[in-house]
Amino acid sequence: MAPLLAGCGSLLGAGTETAAGVAGAGIATAATSNATVAAGIGLGVSAGARAGLQYAQRRVHRNAQNAVAEAAGALRPGQVGAWSIRHSVPIESDEQGQVVVTRVIGNGAFACREIVFSVDKEERGEPRRSFYTAMICRDAARWRWASAEPATERWGSLQ
Repeated sequence: MAPLLAGCGSLLGAGTETAAGVAGAGIATAATSNATVAAGIGLGVSAGARAGLQYAQRRVHRNAQNAVAEAAGALRPGQVGAWSIRHSVPIESDEQGQVVVTRVIGNGAFACREIVFSVDKEERGEPRRSFYTAMICRDAARWRWASAEPATERWGSLQ
């Protein structure tokens, strides 16, 4: 089941909506015979399921960002390192790539780094490497993602 879930975000979204619609119809039928009330119940169940899926996707994305930030935090400027993430809930494929620190900004309590990282995937049997830029900053002992990633190509409109 896990391989079927990973990499099928649009199908997972549609499946979640369909399952929510079926569940909403069952709840509505048991609760009322009023069509307006039934429609409201169905829409509420569907919206709740969609919000739950989007929350899970945001957590997966945050975990991937943290993996990149941790790998980059250990590097000197110009040094290339590897990063990877294995998702505990396989709603998206596990990811890996390389990261390099291109610039250091600030120091001491206000230390940030500009990074370039790759996401390496296989599509139709062919390796594919995509590049992205980001900013990370040190928060006490950990490096964390500090920039909004405008990569709609990578994750759609959901950041």
